[in-house]
Amino acid sequence: MSSIQSQFLDLTAHHSRYKAIDPKSALKDSAREKVIFITGASRGIGQATAVAFAEASASAVYLTARSEDALEATRALVRRANPETQCACSICDVTSAAAVEAAVGDCVARFGGIDAADANAGYLGPWVKIGESNPESWWRNWEVNVRGAYHVIRFTLPHLAQSAKRRAAEGRSGGHLILISSVGAQLLMPGASDYQTSKHAINRLCEFVQVDYDHDGIKCFALHPGGVSTELGRNMPQALHAYLVDDSELSAGFAVWLCSGKADWAKGRYLSANWDVGELTALAEKILQDDLLVNRLRAKA
Repeated sequence: MSSIQSQFLDLTAHHSRYKAIDPKSALKDSAREKVIFITGASRGIGQATAVAFAEASASAVYLTARSEDALEATRALVRRANPETQCACSICDVTSAAAVEAAVGDCVARFGGIDAADANAGYLGPWVKIGESNPESWWRNWEVNVRGAYHVIRFTLPHLAQSAKRRAAEGRSGGHLILISSVGAQLLMPGASDYQTSKHAINRLCEFVQVDYDHDGIKCFALHPGGVSTELGRNMPQALHAYLVDDSELSAGFAVWLCSGKADWAKGRYLSANWDVGELTALAEKILQDDLLVNRLRAKA
């Protein structure tokens, strides 16, 4: 148990939005003139994230999901949050490379580029032991959570690199990429072999993005959004629903904070939306010195 506990930072835990990550106050105008690309934006965390970037004065938010009606609902919320933020939508299944490439192309054609991308689309099937699992359902976790994230990475990276260069010339920060992970990536729970391994892979994929594109100014983060009572979250066993106590606005505000430039030092790492950003920032030197918040084999002779 001590080995598992040592993987988590002892920081004040938040469950709802607070001042330091509030897009309407501390982070107001942090997304000014920026274009944000979000998958899985039709509900829950993705929807809240779209609204939060509008509140932070994003120039445009591009929304994708598989449901047109739900996307329109998100667009209405974005317009209500900030009538000056442009908003466009497209139907997109992230497991299709062609669909993601087309959505990214449409976003760039409409708004001139992409400053931040949020790979939010996810999947969580029934929790069962490996020998009792449905092969299609088990692999669906990897198709959506890993392949879907890869597609977002693959097709937004050139535009994010351009953003990083352009914003740096302006004395600002750009080129941010958020991959939705989970605290489950750090756990080992019976029946969760598909979901938890896929999220563990997301953390490692984040590190590879940083290794490959750090010189291009990319800032990639693997983000645990907290325990939110979304449709996906409620697919966990009933006994775990007691942990779904976080507001979707918490993760949304944390995402805006990540893309503001205030967390650029933490690029290539796993972060939790529950962590207090002030306390986290105070640990920056220690985290970098000891190379913390990354996936590694720990061995002690």
